[in-house]
Amino acid sequence: MDSLRSRTGPTWRTPAGLTLLLLTCCVRWSTGAQRSNVILILTDDQDVDLGGLTPMKKTKDLIGNQGATFVNAFTVVPLCCPSRSSILTGRYPHNHQVRNNSLSGNCSSPRWQKGPEAEALPVFLNKQNYQTFFAGKYLNQYGKKEAGDVFHVPPGWEQWHALVGNSQYYNYTLSVNGKEEKHGDDYEKDYLTDLIVNRSLQFLDSRNPKRPFFLMLSPPAPHSPWAAAPQYLKEFSNVKAPRDGSFNKPGKDKHWLLRQPTNPMSNSSVSFLDNAFRKRWQTLLSVDDMVETLVKKLDSIKELDNTYIFYTSDNGYHTGQFSLPIDKRQLYEFDVRIPLMVRGPGIKPKQMLKAPVLNIDLAPTILDISGVNLSAVNVDGQSFLSQMAPSMRNGSARPFFLIEYTGEGHPTTDPACPKLGPGLSECFPDCVCEDAYNNTYACVRTLDGQNDMQYCEFADSESFVEVYNLTSDPHQLENIVKKVDPVILQAMNQRLIKLQSCVGISCRDMK
Repeated sequence: MDSLRSRTGPTWRTPAGLTLLLLTCCVRWSTGAQRSNVILILTDDQDVDLGGLTPMKKTKDLIGNQGATFVNAFTVVPLCCPSRSSILTGRYPHNHQVRNNSLSGNCSSPRWQKGPEAEALPVFLNKQNYQTFFAGKYLNQYGKKEAGDVFHVPPGWEQWHALVGNSQYYNYTLSVNGKEEKHGDDYEKDYLTDLIVNRSLQFLDSRNPKRPFFLMLSPPAPHSPWAAAPQYLKEFSNVKAPRDGSFNKPGKDKHWLLRQPTNPMSNSSVSFLDNAFRKRWQTLLSVDDMVETLVKKLDSIKELDNTYIFYTSDNGYHTGQFSLPIDKRQLYEFDVRIPLMVRGPGIKPKQMLKAPVLNIDLAPTILDISGVNLSAVNVDGQSFLSQMAPSMRNGSARPFFLIEYTGEGHPTTDPACPKLGPGLSECFPDCVCEDAYNNTYACVRTLDGQNDMQYCEFADSESFVEVYNLTSDPHQLENIVKKVDPVILQAMNQRLIKLQSCVGISCRDMK
């Protein structure tokens, strides 16, 4: 072996055990038989800031306590379709060009399908000889006639059980490997969260044991319409949305959209959001059961110790913060922080990791696990395998990062809220609007333990700026833009400009 001898000097003898080890590693790597499996569980609208993991006792025990919990995990965009597109591609929205949940906003559009989707995570995993399986919600416009109907199966997926449209629990349509499959309202046959786990078990039973596998499971919970399983309908009956922090506070000194809600909120709004909060938790109990069922199955087929399990959400959520009833889309902690727990080979149990991790880091981390050379992949994110398993990789945390969002509005006035005029959307209840065309912003965020800052610029007629010191003001109650040293504001502005135009390595190589 040339690597173990000098070409001009004496021949080195390799110990028999080392030779066997090297040969074994090479055989395992070339066949893929021992390459680690990966499961990604992606919930819909599950916050972490308002106690969204409280119902997940089994999940916290079976994933978090058996591996790493990332206490500073963020989405780069707090909305379903662009966030999921970032997860699939490892790219910021300005690079995959999915701006919102509409076809015109590039959600599962023909342009998305011809571009970023063709270079997404499953494509690379499939090339690495992974068996790939998807079940649940994909992208909000998936399966629509203008987006290829149910016949479109994104490249890289060998088994495909995708929901048509947005999250539902009953009365939905699936694309099953490109064929339409309609479901009704029978709990035993149709409840989507349970169907997802049942079909994943079937896949695991029928898989080729000589190839590694990747499963992406995307249940609807805790997204509306909040249909809990029958056995959980009475759970959390006394629970209310948290009343601390920014709950029912006025959006003083904030972007105009935050200044328009009535404060204090009406009793009807508070009752509405409390009910939503309880139902969200109820739906999550079935996801908690899903995790337990999967872990038991992996153990029974002797794959648990060779499988990485990622648990996360596409974005956070709010219920009454700054008097906004229910939604996401905003730049604040409750909407941009997400749960993230990972267990797997080389990850020590009960780790609480503080370095910031983004949802654009999921794809490169999974590709890193699979053996892909990341320098050959067009991603903006970076692998965080080194953070949770430092014995396996070297790496460093990013000093700052980008959060960006493009607002949506309706060109005409909402007939239920005629006084508001055009350009707004998500106006409920009591005509409080959660989004607008000019709810378009970009933020740079620093998080190093001592300098936890957020600087945001809006694309509106006011050129509005919001700045927060989250070390002293974790609930973002005071916009300190008029109090901050102009030199600091200028530095944050320059960082933001660089991030908004970054591509690939330039998104990671920030000083």
